[in-house]
Amino acid sequence: MKLLEGKIAIVTGAARGIGEGIALKFAEHGANIAFTYVSDSSEEKAVLLEQKLTSLGVKAKTYKSNAGDFSQCELFVNNVLKEFGTVDICVNNAGISKDNLLLRLTPEQWDDVIKTNLNSVFYMTKQVIRPMMKAKSGSIINMSSVIGEMGNAGQSSYAASKAGIIGFTKSVAKELGSRNIRCNAIAPGFVETDMTSYLKDGAGAEKYKADIPLGKFASTEDIANVSLFLASGLSSYITGQVISVCGGLNI
Repeated sequence: MKLLEGKIAIVTGAARGIGEGIALKFAEHGANIAFTYVSDSSEEKAVLLEQKLTSLGVKAKTYKSNAGDFSQCELFVNNVLKEFGTVDICVNNAGISKDNLLLRLTPEQWDDVIKTNLNSVFYMTKQVIRPMMKAKSGSIINMSSVIGEMGNAGQSSYAASKAGIIGFTKSVAKELGSRNIRCNAIAPGFVETDMTSYLKDGAGAEKYKADIPLGKFASTEDIANVSLFLASGLSSYITGQVISVCGGLNI
Protein backbone atom coordinates (compact mmCIF):
# COMPACT_ATOMS: atom_id res chain seq x y z
CA MET A 1 0.00 0.00 0.00
CA LYS A 2 1.38 3.38 -1.05
CA LEU A 3 0.59 5.97 1.61
CA LEU A 4 1.39 9.11 -0.42
CA GLU A 5 0.15 8.18 -3.89
CA GLY A 6 0.05 11.27 -6.12
CA LYS A 7 0.99 13.72 -3.36
CA ILE A 8 3.45 16.55 -3.99
CA ALA A 9 6.21 16.80 -1.38
CA ILE A 10 8.94 19.36 -0.83
CA VAL A 11 12.06 18.31 1.08
CA THR A 12 14.74 20.92 1.78
CA GLY A 13 18.39 19.92 2.14
CA ALA A 14 17.82 16.52 0.57
CA ALA A 15 21.03 15.84 -1.35
CA ARG A 16 22.34 13.67 1.48
CA GLY A 17 21.65 12.26 4.93
CA ILE A 18 18.23 12.53 6.54
CA GLY A 19 16.74 14.57 3.70
CA GLU A 20 17.79 12.03 1.09
CA GLY A 21 16.32 9.21 3.17
CA ILE A 22 13.01 11.05 3.49
CA ALA A 23 12.82 11.84 -0.22
CA LEU A 24 13.42 8.19 -1.13
CA LYS A 25 10.90 6.92 1.41
CA PHE A 26 8.22 9.33 0.17
CA ALA A 27 8.88 8.36 -3.45
CA GLU A 28 8.59 4.67 -2.57
CA HIS A 29 5.11 5.53 -1.31
CA GLY A 30 4.08 7.33 -4.49
CA ALA A 31 4.87 10.99 -3.76
CA ASN A 32 6.26 13.31 -6.41
CA ILE A 33 9.30 15.09 -4.99
CA ALA A 34 10.73 18.60 -5.29
CA PHE A 35 13.90 18.93 -3.25
CA THR A 36 16.70 21.40 -2.65
CA TYR A 37 20.43 21.47 -2.22
CA VAL A 38 22.55 24.54 -1.61
CA SER A 39 26.28 23.95 -2.18
CA ASP A 40 28.02 23.29 -5.49
CA SER A 41 29.69 20.27 -3.88
CA SER A 42 26.24 18.67 -3.45
CA GLU A 43 25.12 19.15 -7.05
CA GLU A 44 26.31 15.76 -8.27
CA LYS A 45 24.58 13.97 -5.38
CA ALA A 46 21.40 15.95 -6.01
CA VAL A 47 21.34 14.94 -9.69
CA LEU A 48 21.89 11.29 -8.74
CA LEU A 49 19.06 11.47 -6.21
CA GLU A 50 16.73 12.93 -8.82
CA GLN A 51 17.53 9.96 -11.05
CA LYS A 52 16.91 7.49 -8.20
CA LEU A 53 13.56 9.08 -7.41
CA THR A 54 12.49 9.10 -11.05
CA SER A 55 13.41 5.42 -11.33
CA LEU A 56 10.83 4.73 -8.62
CA GLY A 57 8.12 5.88 -11.02
CA VAL A 58 7.41 9.34 -9.62
CA LYS A 59 8.08 12.86 -10.85
CA ALA A 60 11.12 14.43 -9.21
CA LYS A 61 13.08 17.64 -9.67
CA THR A 62 16.05 19.12 -7.86
CA TYR A 63 16.49 22.84 -7.24
CA LYS A 64 19.53 24.76 -6.04
CA SER A 65 18.05 26.99 -3.35
CA ASN A 66 19.19 28.38 -0.01
CA ALA A 67 16.43 27.80 2.55
CA GLY A 68 17.99 30.49 4.74
CA ASP A 69 17.24 33.18 2.14
CA PHE A 70 13.64 34.40 1.95
CA SER A 71 13.70 35.47 -1.71
CA GLN A 72 15.18 32.12 -2.77
CA CYS A 73 12.48 30.26 -0.84
CA GLU A 74 9.81 32.36 -2.52
CA LEU A 75 11.25 31.68 -5.98
CA PHE A 76 11.68 27.96 -5.23
CA VAL A 77 8.09 27.43 -4.08
CA ASN A 78 6.73 29.46 -7.00
CA ASN A 79 8.74 27.25 -9.38
CA VAL A 80 7.45 24.11 -7.67
CA LEU A 81 3.86 25.33 -8.03
CA LYS A 82 4.43 25.96 -11.75
CA GLU A 83 6.03 22.54 -12.24
CA PHE A 84 3.92 20.37 -9.92
CA GLY A 85 0.70 22.36 -9.45
CA THR A 86 0.49 22.36 -5.65
CA VAL A 87 2.26 21.36 -2.42
CA ASP A 88 0.75 18.75 -0.10
CA ILE A 89 3.72 18.06 2.17
CA CYS A 90 6.68 20.18 3.22
CA VAL A 91 9.63 18.78 5.15
CA ASN A 92 11.84 21.55 6.51
CA ASN A 93 15.05 19.60 6.88
CA ALA A 94 17.84 22.01 5.86
CA GLY A 95 20.26 22.51 8.71
CA ILE A 96 23.85 23.08 9.83
CA SER A 97 25.82 23.09 13.06
CA LYS A 98 28.75 25.31 14.02
CA ASP A 99 29.52 24.02 17.48
CA ASN A 100 31.60 26.12 19.84
CA LEU A 101 31.69 26.93 23.53
CA LEU A 102 29.76 30.13 24.24
CA LEU A 103 32.95 31.92 25.24
CA ARG A 104 34.36 31.32 21.75
CA LEU A 105 31.15 31.41 19.71
CA THR A 106 31.20 34.34 17.27
CA PRO A 107 28.16 36.41 16.30
CA GLU A 108 28.71 35.24 12.71
CA GLN A 109 28.57 31.57 13.73
CA TRP A 110 25.42 32.21 15.76
CA ASP A 111 23.74 34.07 12.89
CA ASP A 112 24.63 31.39 10.33
CA VAL A 113 23.07 28.62 12.43
CA ILE A 114 19.91 30.59 13.27
CA LYS A 115 19.47 31.68 9.65
CA THR A 116 19.89 28.21 8.19
CA ASN A 117 18.09 26.18 10.86
CA LEU A 118 15.34 28.45 12.19
CA ASN A 119 14.74 31.28 9.74
CA SER A 120 14.49 28.72 6.94
CA VAL A 121 11.55 27.01 8.64
CA PHE A 122 9.70 30.33 8.83
CA TYR A 123 10.56 31.25 5.23
CA MET A 124 9.50 27.91 3.75
CA THR A 125 6.38 27.50 5.86
CA LYS A 126 5.21 31.00 4.96
CA GLN A 127 5.42 30.07 1.28
CA VAL A 128 3.82 26.61 1.34
CA ILE A 129 0.79 27.49 3.47
CA ARG A 130 -0.76 29.45 0.60
CA PRO A 131 -1.42 26.44 -1.66
CA MET A 132 -2.23 24.33 1.41
CA MET A 133 -4.84 26.83 2.60
CA LYS A 134 -6.35 26.85 -0.87
CA ALA A 135 -6.57 23.04 -0.80
CA LYS A 136 -7.67 23.01 2.87
CA SER A 137 -5.14 20.27 3.46
CA GLY A 138 -1.45 19.84 4.15
CA SER A 139 1.26 18.42 6.36
CA ILE A 140 4.31 20.42 7.46
CA ILE A 141 7.14 18.50 9.12
CA ASN A 142 9.93 20.46 10.80
CA MET A 143 13.23 18.82 11.67
CA SER A 144 14.16 19.78 15.21
CA SER A 145 16.61 17.82 17.40
CA VAL A 146 16.82 16.16 20.76
CA ILE A 147 19.43 18.85 21.48
CA GLY A 148 16.65 21.42 21.18
CA GLU A 149 14.84 19.60 23.99
CA MET A 150 17.84 18.85 26.23
CA GLY A 151 20.53 21.39 25.40
CA ASN A 152 24.18 20.43 25.10
CA ALA A 153 27.46 22.06 26.06
CA GLY A 154 29.14 23.61 23.04
CA GLN A 155 25.92 23.65 21.03
CA SER A 156 24.08 26.73 22.30
CA SER A 157 23.40 28.08 18.79
CA TYR A 158 22.24 24.71 17.48
CA ALA A 159 20.09 24.05 20.56
CA ALA A 160 18.52 27.50 20.36
CA SER A 161 17.67 27.07 16.67
CA LYS A 162 16.14 23.63 17.21
CA ALA A 163 14.22 24.70 20.31
CA GLY A 164 12.86 27.65 18.33
CA ILE A 165 11.53 25.22 15.73
CA ILE A 166 9.49 23.48 18.43
CA GLY A 167 7.81 26.71 19.54
CA PHE A 168 7.19 27.71 15.92
CA THR A 169 5.69 24.30 15.14
CA LYS A 170 3.19 24.46 18.00
CA SER A 171 2.14 28.01 17.08
CA VAL A 172 1.60 27.17 13.40
CA ALA A 173 -0.40 24.08 14.39
CA LYS A 174 -2.76 26.31 16.40
CA GLU A 175 -3.05 28.87 13.61
CA LEU A 176 -3.74 26.45 10.77
CA GLY A 177 -5.57 23.53 12.37
CA SER A 178 -8.93 24.95 11.33
CA ARG A 179 -7.74 24.78 7.69
CA ASN A 180 -6.87 21.08 8.07
CA ILE A 181 -3.17 21.87 7.84
CA ARG A 182 -1.08 19.92 10.32
CA CYS A 183 2.34 20.96 11.59
CA ASN A 184 4.57 18.62 13.58
CA ALA A 185 8.25 18.33 14.48
CA ILE A 186 10.68 15.44 14.63
CA ALA A 187 13.53 15.55 17.15
CA PRO A 188 16.21 13.08 16.07
CA GLY A 189 18.98 12.01 18.40
CA PHE A 190 22.29 10.78 17.00
CA VAL A 191 21.79 9.69 13.40
CA GLU A 192 24.37 7.96 11.22
CA THR A 193 25.01 10.54 8.48
CA ASP A 194 28.01 12.30 6.92
CA MET A 195 27.54 15.06 9.49
CA THR A 196 27.97 12.66 12.43
CA SER A 197 30.49 10.24 10.92
CA TYR A 198 33.08 11.30 13.50
CA LEU A 199 30.88 9.78 16.24
CA LYS A 200 30.77 6.26 14.82
CA ASP A 201 34.04 4.78 15.96
CA GLY A 202 36.23 4.40 19.02
CA ALA A 203 35.73 5.15 22.69
CA GLY A 204 33.75 8.29 21.93
CA ALA A 205 31.12 6.30 20.04
CA GLU A 206 30.74 3.86 22.93
CA LYS A 207 30.33 6.75 25.37
CA TYR A 208 27.49 8.23 23.32
CA LYS A 209 25.83 4.85 22.87
CA ALA A 210 26.01 4.21 26.62
CA ASP A 211 23.65 7.16 27.13
CA ILE A 212 21.10 5.75 24.66
CA PRO A 213 18.74 3.13 26.15
CA LEU A 214 18.47 1.34 22.79
CA GLY A 215 22.28 1.28 22.62
CA LYS A 216 22.70 2.41 19.01
CA PHE A 217 22.50 5.41 16.69
CA ALA A 218 19.48 5.95 14.45
CA SER A 219 19.58 5.25 10.74
CA THR A 220 18.24 7.78 8.25
CA GLU A 221 15.44 5.29 7.58
CA ASP A 222 14.34 5.53 11.23
CA ILE A 223 13.76 9.26 10.70
CA ALA A 224 12.22 8.71 7.26
CA ASN A 225 9.68 6.24 8.66
CA VAL A 226 8.41 8.77 11.20
CA SER A 227 8.32 11.44 8.48
CA LEU A 228 6.20 9.11 6.34
CA PHE A 229 3.80 8.60 9.24
CA LEU A 230 3.44 12.37 9.80
CA ALA A 231 3.06 13.06 6.07
CA SER A 232 0.37 10.44 5.55
CA GLY A 233 -3.25 10.00 6.58
CA LEU A 234 -2.11 7.64 9.34
CA SER A 235 -1.46 10.76 11.46
CA SER A 236 -4.55 12.72 10.42
CA TYR A 237 -5.42 13.62 14.03
CA ILE A 238 -1.89 14.62 15.09
CA THR A 239 -0.68 18.22 15.03
CA GLY A 240 1.56 20.45 17.11
CA GLN A 241 3.53 17.49 18.41
CA VAL A 242 7.24 16.73 18.75
CA ILE A 243 8.20 13.12 18.14
CA SER A 244 11.63 12.33 19.53
CA VAL A 245 13.42 9.67 17.49
CA CYS A 246 16.39 9.32 19.79
CA GLY A 247 16.44 5.77 21.13
CA GLY A 248 15.40 7.10 24.53
CA LEU A 249 18.32 9.52 24.88
CA ASN A 250 16.03 12.24 26.28
CA ILE A 251 14.62 10.22 29.21
